[in-house]
Amino acid sequence: MKTINYQNRIAIINDFTGFGRCSLTVEIPIISSLGVECCPLPTSILSNHTAFSSWFFDDYTEKMLPYLEEWKKRTISFDGILTGFLGSEKQIAIVKQMIEAFPERNGHKTFVIVDPIMGDHGKLYITYTKEMCNQMKELIEVADLVTPNLTEACILTDTPYKESGWHLKELSKIAMQLCDMGAKQVVISGVMMGQSIGNILCEKGKGEIKLLRSKRVGLERCGTGDIFSSILAADLVNGVKLEDSVKKAMRFVKECILLTEQLALPKTNGVCFEFLLKKLK
Repeated sequence: MKTINYQNRIAIINDFTGFGRCSLTVEIPIISSLGVECCPLPTSILSNHTAFSSWFFDDYTEKMLPYLEEWKKRTISFDGILTGFLGSEKQIAIVKQMIEAFPERNGHKTFVIVDPIMGDHGKLYITYTKEMCNQMKELIEVADLVTPNLTEACILTDTPYKESGWHLKELSKIAMQLCDMGAKQVVISGVMMGQSIGNILCEKGKGEIKLLRSKRVGLERCGTGDIFSSILAADLVNGVKLEDSVKKAMRFVKECILLTEQLALPKTNGVCFEFLLKKLK
């Protein structure tokens, strides 16, 4: 048996939602299946996600810094730091402190992957303020990879949103603006293009903007964005090329949605990915 002397490690900052297949409960198994050690830092604890009629919620903000202090004592380091939903200005500030506190591992810079979960369908989530949007822009400045949906990309670049009718030139401009803000790689995900879903890829220093399309299938469900960003984060620290990683993520999400439709699961239950993890390599 081959001896493993080194294993890549990612810290994941997101909420823990017990039921509904999203956030940490999706990210941990996805990243683990790609051979990367996961170290979660919860921002809050929820019994189930907020698309249900009620839920239990425990804010973890005041516990996040003491939690990180224990990591510092252990002299832990990370190959990557992945951020998800951040519920307040204070949590964004804590993430900035974490990025500064864990800058490298074994002499290599720690990759920062920002999934700026801020809104959808042209609207900010109710918890997001103008100041939080400005702080998220500051987080983009230090990101190695940013994975916004179209709504979030528009918010971050102060671009007017429209539900459809986007031209590649317009989308390319938004992606390049995010690179100009500091992000080294940008993937704008889930752009509706008729019967297809498009993903826009932009890498700083490379003039080419790429559009990858996939046929739309099934219902729009929670957790698919978490699957997508998790695959990209794990692949980044594993040295996989961005385009190859996005193609993998698109294919896997599509397979998960198709299986979920076959099983006729309620929309609030997210996507059934567990049976397909063995196909994720």
